[in-house]
Amino acid sequence: MMGDRKTVVRDGRTRRARPDEAKVLSALALRSKGHWGYDPDFLEACRGELTLAPDYIEKAEVYVVEEAGRVLGFYSLVRWKADVELDHFFVDPPAIGRGTGRTLWEDAVARSAALGFRRLIIESDPHAEGFYRRLGAERIGEVPSKARGGRLLPLLVYSLNDGPG
Repeated sequence: MMGDRKTVVRDGRTRRARPDEAKVLSALALRSKGHWGYDPDFLEACRGELTLAPDYIEKAEVYVVEEAGRVLGFYSLVRWKADVELDHFFVDPPAIGRGTGRTLWEDAVARSAALGFRRLIIESDPHAEGFYRRLGAERIGEVPSKARGGRLLPLLVYSLNDGPG
């Protein structure tokens, strides 16, 4: 059940991202990816897919969680065939382990279900797979990385009980 775990993010709130936050969110995504100890060349190869443009934020479902006016993390949802994909999901490293990820996850799941989707698809960083699996996602395969040829990423699915039959 969502919302039954108290988080350390005390007055964090989730809200729609603003197009003028594109640079802030892009920098946060790169810091979050760097948290896993990737080398600078790999992070540079990831920069393009981690960069959000203002028009993407304006048109897509992009949400942030903030506390005291500071963005702690964000996610975005995009249609993926008949399902919805968790296109971005990043937590600022100082906020990791404080409940920020769970807050974002619960919001993403609720919004996905409210939009009428039955499944949430996740192309996960290998280091984040355990997080998603602890929350109920199941691994259904692998997909090639866009940043580095020959690298495979876990492909996960989370069933949304609130979606239409």
